[in-house]
Amino acid sequence: MTPSRPDGAAGRRPTLVVVGATGAVGTVLLGLLSTRHDVWGEIRLVSSRRSAGRTARVRGEDLPVAELTASAFDGADVAIFCTPPEVSAHWAPPVTARGAVVVDCSPAFRGEPDVPLVVPDVNPGRLRDRPRGIVAVPSCTTLLAIETLAALHRGWGLTALEMTACQAASAAGRAGVERFYDELAVVSSTRTLGQRSGDLRAALQDALPGSTSPFAAPLALNLVPFSGRRVVDGWSSDEMAVRHEVRAVLGLPDLPVAVTCLQVPVVTAHTVVLRATFQRAITVAAARRAIVEAPSTVLLDGDGEVGDDGGDLPTPADAVGSDPTWVGRVRESLDSPRTLEMVLCGDNLRRGSALTAVEVGEVLAAERVAAAS
Repeated sequence: MTPSRPDGAAGRRPTLVVVGATGAVGTVLLGLLSTRHDVWGEIRLVSSRRSAGRTARVRGEDLPVAELTASAFDGADVAIFCTPPEVSAHWAPPVTARGAVVVDCSPAFRGEPDVPLVVPDVNPGRLRDRPRGIVAVPSCTTLLAIETLAALHRGWGLTALEMTACQAASAAGRAGVERFYDELAVVSSTRTLGQRSGDLRAALQDALPGSTSPFAAPLALNLVPFSGRRVVDGWSSDEMAVRHEVRAVLGLPDLPVAVTCLQVPVVTAHTVVLRATFQRAITVAAARRAIVEAPSTVLLDGDGEVGDDGGDLPTPADAVGSDPTWVGRVRESLDSPRTLEMVLCGDNLRRGSALTAVEVGEVLAAERVAAAS
């Protein structure tokens, strides 16, 4: 496999393998590798047999995409998996057996007690304890909220959390985006389509016969109050995952967390509504100062007055393609001086996955360099 740097840098700096390089998250991750401070020597791109043979541009070079095989990881230091959970679960153990550390963006290992769930700006110490050689990255919904929550928890002590996550179509990967665009094409060409469920479902069934959807109901001109798989007592797998991840990353195993996940007709960027209760009374002004100081958040709502153009509101259209989580509408609960409510918005492919994986990889790269010196 051709190294991405022919100048010999690969001999002095760690080797990175990106698995799933042509997928939705993998594509964003390659763009990040091309714009951030360069800590890597050789970068190898790996994907399924279907995508093997393509090229992708990284750090100004067109690199070949190789098929996923064991030999692709020979001599690798870090492997970032942007793959479905079944692929990660199958390949991570043999990759770690070859000496590489696996950073996994899928849900395959997020619930494993011996796999650290890491957000570098929140719980970096967990990165040092990885008995299986695997590090898990939390889900996009958790990542968009966790740094704000961590900043507020440090100052006031989080005691309860309610979240409503409005998830974009890209949470379901390329299949979700393609299905959403297909549905948009149908509804935009059917100008007489009513708002009744039967009208919408019938129109999509007629126009897209035999097709399957990753969504539980039509997404175009609609809102789907469910995401993930049905697990227990009406809760979805996505909701239970966010509950576990928030507790794990914050180190609050008994924190009451209630999550509702919705899928909304947006291509990319999630919106998360938080209602957080604390041990001590908290003012909006103090919370705003803590949010501003958090490393990857941007506060939008100024003095709390929303402009006529809506420019002070965090929306998916503004957040998509950007790195931080955008926070707005911070307000004190009308019923409790210890409860705040706010709205957060962020790019679920970027801040909600690829960027955090890259940040974890950079810490691991520095660790390898230090160990070799």
